[in-house]
Amino acid sequence: MAPLDTAQSLDNLKLERDAIRLYDALASMERDPRRAEAFRVIAGNERRHADIWASRLLELGATVPPPAGPRFRIRAILAIARLFGTHSVRDMVLALEGDEQDLYTAQGSPEVEAIAADEKEHAEIWKRLSGVKASDGRARFGSVSVDARSKVAAGAADHRAAAAGVSAPAEIATRERWHRAGQSGTLRAVIFGVSDGLVSNLSLVMGVAGANAAMSGGNFVLLAGIAGLLAGAFSMAAGEYISMQSQRELFERQIALERAELEAMPEEEEVELAAVYRSKGFTPEEATTIAHRMFSDPQHALNTLIREELGLDPDELGSPWGAALGSFVAFGVGALIPVIPYLFGSGGLHFAISLGASLVALFLVGAGVSLLTGRSLVFSGVRQVGLGAAAAGVTYLVGNVIGVSVGR
Repeated sequence: MAPLDTAQSLDNLKLERDAIRLYDALASMERDPRRAEAFRVIAGNERRHADIWASRLLELGATVPPPAGPRFRIRAILAIARLFGTHSVRDMVLALEGDEQDLYTAQGSPEVEAIAADEKEHAEIWKRLSGVKASDGRARFGSVSVDARSKVAAGAADHRAAAAGVSAPAEIATRERWHRAGQSGTLRAVIFGVSDGLVSNLSLVMGVAGANAAMSGGNFVLLAGIAGLLAGAFSMAAGEYISMQSQRELFERQIALERAELEAMPEEEEVELAAVYRSKGFTPEEATTIAHRMFSDPQHALNTLIREELGLDPDELGSPWGAALGSFVAFGVGALIPVIPYLFGSGGLHFAISLGASLVALFLVGAGVSLLTGRSLVFSGVRQVGLGAAAAGVTYLVGNVIGVSVGR
């Protein structure tokens, strides 16, 4: 494997410095001392990584640049955390950690293996933090901090053995699936609601505006926009509620069946769990021992079977009301933007302002999505604008043709 070059080392250094800024800021704004300590531990890891890349640059004969300001993605995460708290940025930080782990894994160089393992552990710490309340004074969080500190000292070898120190079966079952954040559906509903509200009501307003211009009659744009906002928002909320509730009922039914199987034939279920662990690379003896130990606690056994056999997380089945409310509000906010200019009158200027504001909002929605997906901010924003503009343009032309036809 070819050694890392200067450009790659500079990029890696910038990545780690951004992470230091992120976790230092999260630690300073976090009121829960256990969560703040976890952020400081991760920041310490990131400083060690930055030192590695600074040393590599010196070895390559390059100059180590002074720290610069963080990139937009980091600034946006911190802005949201300041407004809504560190819990609100969990999914965005998990996505960021996943991108960093993928980046280091793709480099395939021996010196990045321990760093990639650290990035994976950072995501695990976030997963554990999600189950810790501020009033919980037991040692569950403390073990996270100790684990993290020991891994800093011991390096990649300790990360390979980290599974032996987890405190609950859920941590084992989800260790390779931490990046599936946001499975509850509420975040998806909010993003989809904003985008759908913008595109659908912008298209509606443009279509009516086109017909209105062709007919030279009364201004129906405002009425149509408000009607579209209310109809779409209620439709989105009802659809999301039915969808999420149906999905939740299906998952609950599957969990109930698994619970019934466990009660009726525990020996067979234990054999199935042992088979799952054999498929993961354990020897038959190891798999049998692990499964037998799991089944010493029926609840742990059930949780493990649900995760391993069904691929479900019983703690993240989703909230139908949360998805419905989120989509209703998000759709309403998005749909209101193209309507606002028409609250103050009609005409070419209001048309232009409505279209311009909607396109800017579409770009911001696309840019916001990039915080989770890791894609380029410009690419995501332009893609969203292109789709919305195409829909609005086609609808405007159709409305104009229909308006000409009706007006004759």
